[in-house]
Amino acid sequence: MRWKKAILRIWIGLAALFALIQLVPYGRGHENPPLRSEPAWDAPRTRELAVRACYDCHSNDVCWPWYSHVAPVSWLVEHDVDEGREDLNFSEWDRPQKHAGKAAKETEKGKMPPWFYSAMHRQARLSPTEMEDLSRGLRATLGEAGEREHESDHKRDGD
Repeated sequence: MRWKKAILRIWIGLAALFALIQLVPYGRGHENPPLRSEPAWDAPRTRELAVRACYDCHSNDVCWPWYSHVAPVSWLVEHDVDEGREDLNFSEWDRPQKHAGKAAKETEKGKMPPWFYSAMHRQARLSPTEMEDLSRGLRATLGEAGEREHESDHKRDGD
């Protein structure tokens, strides 16, 4: 009987902790800043695939799922979106894009979208043909501008 009380206390403690961490904010909250400018997409298909697979981390048009409002998952989601927007933001094409030159390669290698994102978001699960189309479209859309940005990253890093 003592062990049942101990387990009950542990569950109550965990529930209280879970309730308390909901009060701990992270970052700026779930905001979607206004669209400033987009790249000149090579084709509507490229934009459609990018919206499906990339926009929830790499744009100002994020669809915040219900679990993104529940800590500690909310902290991770907000962090991933902040980091994604910093590296490449299709909604702020009027500013330098840190990893624009890497976008097609990351897609080709299967690094983007990340497996854990695709597992949770059915729309982001692209077929091999769609992945190939997205990669080709990103390469065509970003063109030399993306490659120049990528090259300047290397020069700043001392490569």
